[in-house]
Amino acid sequence: MSYYEERAKHEAEEKTKQAALAKKMHRITAGVVAGAAAFIVAFNSFTIVPTGYVGVKTTFGQISKNTLSPGFNIKAPFVQGIRKVNIKQQDAYFEGQIWSETSDMTELYYDQITVTYQIHPDQVAWILSNVSDYKNSLVSVTALSSAVKNASRQLDSKEATNRGKIEPLIQQALQDSLDEKYGQQVVTIARIVVGDANFEDSYNQAIAARQKSKIEAEQQAVENQKAIDKAEADAKVAKIQAEADAEVKKVQAQANADAKLIEAEAEAKANEKINSSLTDKVLRQQYIDKWNGELPKVTSDDTTMMMEIPSETKTDSE
Repeated sequence: MSYYEERAKHEAEEKTKQAALAKKMHRITAGVVAGAAAFIVAFNSFTIVPTGYVGVKTTFGQISKNTLSPGFNIKAPFVQGIRKVNIKQQDAYFEGQIWSETSDMTELYYDQITVTYQIHPDQVAWILSNVSDYKNSLVSVTALSSAVKNASRQLDSKEATNRGKIEPLIQQALQDSLDEKYGQQVVTIARIVVGDANFEDSYNQAIAARQKSKIEAEQQAVENQKAIDKAEADAKVAKIQAEADAEVKKVQAQANADAKLIEAEAEAKANEKINSSLTDKVLRQQYIDKWNGELPKVTSDDTTMMMEIPSETKTDSE
């Protein structure tokens, strides 16, 4: 075989090999594309709805009335979609101040309010069909502001900042507002938390001044009561002292009386004893001892009696 014939044969064999390789590569590529397409179709044929969520099918954007439970759910690929809606309790936080007034027309504001709400599972499809951007607008600041003003007007200035009273009132007012807007059992307000509640500055200053006056009055009342208590205590002490002095004087008077009585009784007994010892003989002897021997120089007409010297007293010369 000549050189040219051998070269032509070799080129023909190479072309045959390349054609076979190209055909094989084409089959592989087609298989890969088909596999990828099958995977994409399969992947878009189901969706997993997590716990605490409800799924809603959409067909070319139209929302189905039926909802899907949590778990594995099948859908038509590229035609249907599944929107997942959170039905757990969730918080909406409102940071701005909401100004209002109390029943006695005192201005105040509420700030940093957290609204805890929950979507009813049976109303998920209705919400998706009727509430645009439901995640941000379902509980709006407008509805909350209206509820706050409605609630605060039910309380006076002393109660309006009491969270135990204002929070339940805001919750009820907001629930009534959403029920009126969306209907019953669509959204449930589980809780309201008010981060801050305060009055305007002028009212706070007046409250501070009144509180200061109250404290000063209470302190003065305490001082006055102390003075009253001291005066009463001093009066009681004086009364007790006076009673004690009177009792002492009474005892002393009684003692003096008793002493005088004893003295009088002693004197009486002494006199009685003396009287009992003064016989006529003793009296005559005392008279004689004291007589100077002279008769009275002056006598009155009334003198009718002269003392007779007892015979026992005459001297022997007589």
